[in-house]
Amino acid sequence: MKITGLILGVIAGLCSIFLWIVLVFYNPYTTTTSEAMAANTFVMLCLPACLAIISSLMYKKYLLLIAFIWSLPISLYLMFTPGSFAWFIVPCISYFICFLIMILTKNKSVINSLNIFK
Repeated sequence: MKITGLILGVIAGLCSIFLWIVLVFYNPYTTTTSEAMAANTFVMLCLPACLAIISSLMYKKYLLLIAFIWSLPISLYLMFTPGSFAWFIVPCISYFICFLIMILTKNKSVINSLNIFK
């Protein structure tokens, strides 16, 4: 179960980075790229994705929660837009699922070590 959380966090972060690159550099809905838009979306989408990747690899569950909360507002905004950028909500939710997997894995190991239910 620990490996599942690690892989899910890394894949979600990489997917978010890929979607951000498409949003900024290959956006089919606009012909120009704004530096302000690129900077804002970098801070709100790409940096939390990098944090999610690092926290998954280091198995730091609360950093994944921070990445989820950090990227949630703009992911919700993009979810209601038409087109492919509505998919930004999937990595965001995956950060939270990965956080829950890490919490449940930790709690299960604590319960097993106490030998209460054996």
